[in-house]
Amino acid sequence: MAKLEKVSPFRLTSLVRLQKDPNLALQLFLNPNPSPKPFRYSLLSYDLIITKLGRAKMFDEMEQIIEQLKNETRFVPKEIIFCNIIAFYGRARLPDRALKTFDQIPSFRCQRTIKSLNSLLNALLSCRAFEKMREFFVGIDQYAVPDVCTYNILINACCLCDDLDSAWNVFDEMQKRRIWPNAVTFGTLISGLCANCKLDEAFRLKEAMVRGFRLKPNAFVYASLIKGLCKANELSLAFKLKDEMLKCKIELGSRVYSTLISALFKVGRKDDVIGVLEEMRENGCKPDAVTYNAMIYGFCQEKDFDAAFGVLSEMEVKGCKPDVTSYNVIIEARKILTMENKKVPSLEDSLLLSALPKGTIPPPSSPGGKGHSMVINGRVFVLPLPRLDRVLQSVPSPGVGH
Repeated sequence: MAKLEKVSPFRLTSLVRLQKDPNLALQLFLNPNPSPKPFRYSLLSYDLIITKLGRAKMFDEMEQIIEQLKNETRFVPKEIIFCNIIAFYGRARLPDRALKTFDQIPSFRCQRTIKSLNSLLNALLSCRAFEKMREFFVGIDQYAVPDVCTYNILINACCLCDDLDSAWNVFDEMQKRRIWPNAVTFGTLISGLCANCKLDEAFRLKEAMVRGFRLKPNAFVYASLIKGLCKANELSLAFKLKDEMLKCKIELGSRVYSTLISALFKVGRKDDVIGVLEEMRENGCKPDAVTYNAMIYGFCQEKDFDAAFGVLSEMEVKGCKPDVTSYNVIIEARKILTMENKKVPSLEDSLLLSALPKGTIPPPSSPGGKGHSMVINGRVFVLPLPRLDRVLQSVPSPGVGH
């Protein structure tokens, strides 16, 4: 009988890293050797398996590994491991677990610094747990000295609450503490001002950023200003700002172009969209789902459904997969055409299927047998078309075919 080869700690680390399936990676980690002797895990192997489980949202299994890590005496876990765990819980909207992880860090003989505190504040921000954020900031000095990242997170929280007065107070306090604002600080404030239609203040802050703080506005600052100008129907200024970006050699992403395209449709200038698309091509900026969605929505608002479905077909040709927004527009447009007894443009089943959110399960037929209903982003859609029914019925259940 062949003798089973022992797996070394280094080999286990390599195997866990290479294994894409988190369940198999977990089994590898828990059962590295048939030997009854305790296995000497490396810190890196713990880091890898925790990361894989966290990304897969296998939190109970991740907690099992974390508890095992607590019993290790050969090394002290690094703070970054806990920062990552807190971030996983933040993205999953689990503020209590993020708080518990932060509280437990000292029990692993690991010192908490501003890095883990910032991770916690950012996780609470993702969870919109603003009151908890306020409580931590009031007593922040017992944990660590706040840095510019700390204040940026707090300013972002104030802006998300539309509390610009508090955002300015935080901005003033960081300067009193001799903490120098960076481009993220100004970008967050400018974005908040634009979202609240305070464009004059936003542009003054941009000037202060350059002249007073010697900081160059980045793409995010310009994108926020352009979005604010488009919202106010100031397209001429928006395009001038876009030209300023080109002059300053700041890369224009699809976000800026998509905002301009939406604005052009909004004011009835759809013919000018071609020029924007041509400029995108010349600058090497590839249209993404957001760009296509802006055009689809614009054409649908004008009830030019042939053009809208033409854009959808082009997405498939260009290899750009439709997202949930694209899917919503498909359903709305086809529903309107059906109700108005108009010809529905033909689309390939594969295109309709690709537009569905990953893992969507179509519910039973709606009352009366006229179609399927589906909830997307909180809205109920009734899908009356037989071909669309066939497509929806082929969508896999969660965990199948992924």
